[in-house]
Amino acid sequence: IDYAAGRITYEGADKIIAHIQENGWKCEWLIETHVHADHLSGAPYIQSKLGGKLGIGENITVVQDTFGKVFNEGTEFQRDGSQFDRLFKDGDSYKIGNLTVNVLHTPGHTPACMTHVAGDAAFVGDTLFMPDGGSARADFPGGDARTLYKSIQRVLSLPAETRMFMCHDYGPNGREIQWETTVGEERAHNIHVRDGISEDEFVKMRETRDATLDMPKLIIPSLQVNMRAGKLPPKDKDGKVFLKVPVNGL
Repeated sequence: IDYAAGRITYEGADKIIAHIQENGWKCEWLIETHVHADHLSGAPYIQSKLGGKLGIGENITVVQDTFGKVFNEGTEFQRDGSQFDRLFKDGDSYKIGNLTVNVLHTPGHTPACMTHVAGDAAFVGDTLFMPDGGSARADFPGGDARTLYKSIQRVLSLPAETRMFMCHDYGPNGREIQWETTVGEERAHNIHVRDGISEDEFVKMRETRDATLDMPKLIIPSLQVNMRAGKLPPKDKDGKVFLKVPVNGL
């Protein structure tokens, strides 16, 4: 999204679509680990081109209720998660081809955060970052640092060789962007939650750090779109779409 110009483009999603098509793959699932607050989801656009089912954690309803109030949404905005094809519960599983994926509820960053584990690979959403990046913030509405710590410990109880795939990486200290580590590496080296750091130490660090962070630049448009499963708000009587800015609302 070009926020200043009020324009949305699909270059990133088009690259994903092209990669899938070039390899002759079939899109069976589009998974949202949570409602992202820093970019617009391309899931419905990809789904319109490739098919597949769209899934998110069942606590999307909590997020929809919270931000439905923040943005003063009317009754046309359903707060029951019905915009998605499946709402995952903790302990659920689903298939991608012959592969079984197990779902863990890992809240703290948001109430709806889920981790998806397929074989030796865990897609952790916004819980942990690379070892030198630490952990996700926990100060959004519905977030909680102590809950996040417990969720992280659950993820880190997976076998040490489990590969972990990141939702974000910011390249601390100028290093190249990375996206994969292991449970063992995180337990040994994560600057926020390596072995030996207590729950209380983590909570104090996380809450102190979060108090210094600015809100993501795209949080206002991102939440309004992503709580609707990546779809824009309904058009007005003139066929135009508008996003709201709640002044002093976050």
